[in-house]
Amino acid sequence: MNLEGRKIIVNKSSSELAGMLKNPQDYKDLMPEGLQSFEAREDGFKFGLKGMPEIALKIDNVSNEQVVLKSASSSLDFALTGSMNPLNENQTEVQLLFEGKFNPFIKMMVEKPLQNFINSLTDKIEKL
Repeated sequence: MNLEGRKIIVNKSSSELAGMLKNPQDYKDLMPEGLQSFEAREDGFKFGLKGMPEIALKIDNVSNEQVVLKSASSSLDFALTGSMNPLNENQTEVQLLFEGKFNPFIKMMVEKPLQNFINSLTDKIEKL
């Protein structure tokens, strides 16, 4: 299952964004409304949103071109990638891409909430 967020322009350099996205605590500011719990860890974070189970993410890779978050749970196989394309020294084009391997039943249950989550993250990132 693949989902895409819309492409946005962020008024920060890609190196500024990469620096921020290396710090697990900074992800709390990007979480959507309805955040019920957030716990920063050494290599990632765990969060809970109203009406959804808690999700643990591991910060797998951060560079000036992309940030890759992977599921910290062995029972769920997915990655959320933020693609960063520097436009100039103060602006970066960003797009979120979700790739998950789910059975058809799980896909049917999570597709809409995940797309809403990606859209909400995109809106928050755009305001940075």
